[in-house]
Amino acid sequence: MRLRRSMLVLPAATAVLLAAPTTAFADESVQVRLDALNDSGAWGTATLTATGNGDLKISIRSKGLVPNSPHAQHLHGAVDNMDFHCPPMSADRDGNGFVSTEEGLPSYGDIFISLTSKGDTTKASGLAVDRMPVADAQGNLSYDRTIAGADLPQGTLQHLKDLHVVQHGIDANNNGKYDLEGLGESTLAKSAGLTGIPQEATDPATCGMVSGAAAGSVPVGGVDTGDGSSLTDSSSLYTIGGIALLAAAGVFAAHRRLRGHN
Repeated sequence: MRLRRSMLVLPAATAVLLAAPTTAFADESVQVRLDALNDSGAWGTATLTATGNGDLKISIRSKGLVPNSPHAQHLHGAVDNMDFHCPPMSADRDGNGFVSTEEGLPSYGDIFISLTSKGDTTKASGLAVDRMPVADAQGNLSYDRTIAGADLPQGTLQHLKDLHVVQHGIDANNNGKYDLEGLGESTLAKSAGLTGIPQEATDPATCGMVSGAAAGSVPVGGVDTGDGSSLTDSSSLYTIGGIALLAAAGVFAAHRRLRGHN
C-alpha cells in the first residue's frame, strides 16, 4: 500500500512543477490607440505582447491610410526614462500645417525598432519601403509579426510602456497617392541630396503611446501631446534618427518610380 501511495503522489507533484513556468512566464500585453497626425484621417490599434519565451509580438490594425501604398512604421522611444511622446501640432516649426519626420523626432525620439514585414528590424531599416506593410485598396493595413528576443534592443520587454508606434505616409492633396504636388519633395531626403521623394511619403500619419501603464496590464492609451519642455534639441535627434531613415530613402525612390507615382 505504501508503494502505491508513492506512485500516486509523484505524478501530481510533477504536474505542479510543469505548470509553474507557464504561470511565471505568462504573456504580457499592452494596447495602444493610434490617433491621426497631420489630419491624415487614419486611426487604429496596436498590441505589443512580451511573450513567455522572451519574444515581442506586434499586431497592428489601421484604417484610413493612403491606399495601395507602403507605410513605414516604427516603435519609437527609449528605455532610459526619457520624456518622449507623440508630437503636438506646435512641432510644425516651418508653419506649413504639417509635422514632418524631422520636426517630430524631438518629440517621439529615435527609431527603436523598425516594424518591417520581414528581415532586419533595426533603425537601419527605418525606411526599407520594400519590407514595410502596404495598405490595401480601402486604406486598411494589417500587420502581425513576432520578433525574436535575440533581435530586440536591450530592455525592450521591460519598458513596453515607454515605447510608442508611429506610422508614416499621408495624402495631403487627397488624390489617393503620394506625389510631389501634395507637399513637394521630402525635406528629409533633400537634406541628403536625394530628389524626387514626396514629403507625403515621409510625414507621420498616426501615433499612439501607452500612457501610464506597466507591462502586464492591458490599458488603452491615447496620445499624450505634452509640452516638449524636457526634450533635447532637434538637431541632435535628426542626426541620430533621421539618417537611419535616409539610409533606405533610395529604396523608396525606386519603389515610387516602379509604381508610377508622379
